[in-house]
Amino acid sequence: MKRKNIILNSVLILMLLFSSSYAQLFRSTSKVGTTAAQFLKIAPGARSIAMGDAFTALADDIYAIYYNPAGVARMNGNTEVSFNHAEWLADMTYDFAAGAMNLGDFGVITASFTSFSVPEDLVRTFENPEGDGRTWDAASIAVGMGYAKNLTDRFSIGFQAKYVRERVWNSSASAFALDVGTLYRTPFNDLMIGAAISNFGSTMKLDGRDIRFNHDPNDNLDTGPNNIPALYRTDEFDLPLTFRIGLSMNVMNNRYFRATVAVDAVHPNDNTEYMNSGLELAYDELFFVRAGYKSLFKDNSEERWTYGFGIKYGLLDNLKVYMNYGYANYHRLENVQFIDIGLIF
Repeated sequence: MKRKNIILNSVLILMLLFSSSYAQLFRSTSKVGTTAAQFLKIAPGARSIAMGDAFTALADDIYAIYYNPAGVARMNGNTEVSFNHAEWLADMTYDFAAGAMNLGDFGVITASFTSFSVPEDLVRTFENPEGDGRTWDAASIAVGMGYAKNLTDRFSIGFQAKYVRERVWNSSASAFALDVGTLYRTPFNDLMIGAAISNFGSTMKLDGRDIRFNHDPNDNLDTGPNNIPALYRTDEFDLPLTFRIGLSMNVMNNRYFRATVAVDAVHPNDNTEYMNSGLELAYDELFFVRAGYKSLFKDNSEERWTYGFGIKYGLLDNLKVYMNYGYANYHRLENVQFIDIGLIF
């Protein structure tokens, strides 16, 4: 009876967060590209990328931190650490590192770090279109701490609190956000159902040296006050709030072979709804081949097919190492390739 109450309370908390974010989530889809911290929409993990980002219900490794924090509670091993690197579009760089520690009946605690950087470039002005001798760059980070727990053998819940910061040259903006997710294993052939809300948090507003200047109110150096400290007014922008719900199931699972299919429905607050789908084929849980399709039904999307492969090898009885590769096709924007490596012990 106590466990049932805990599950009910957990579901009510998720529903409350969903209701609070309703105004942001289910509003006009005309505000494409108007949210801040767009790097939070880049998903980490070569395995999940290769499966078309359909990972909300499949989440059973460290990268569940991003898709559905509840899935971390079902990871294999007591501790897992992983690092993901990708050369993003237009020579930008994306990195993600995370760790999780299983504390038994207490649950699982997690930590993650995301970095996104824009290469240095010349400062160009109307007077100096080829550069004025200065350079600029941009960078974004997100630092998260989370917790996940199996409330029963079939139901899990998890959350992650994170600090988000974006910097463009000498100006920056920051915010705090929360990710919350649930995962349920049904009695029907162990069909998994997952749901998660990501980036529920405060708004972001740029501030810094670049928006400050000295102003002459009457544009006359000989009269009135001169060199009055002033600044450009900047607006506040929401974070890219996203609601995901997913299904996954092993359609084949025997001694040597496993085939898992997954599908996600995604509703962001700054674009139209879309679906992701993926397939994973495993041989002896040692070699893996994956494929997927991203952003089905999404308006004007450049995302297309994905695929990849991976290997997980046991060095010792309690130590495994894995490496995954993922390829995502972005049509006219070419492609992005992901590589991650990790340890389970």
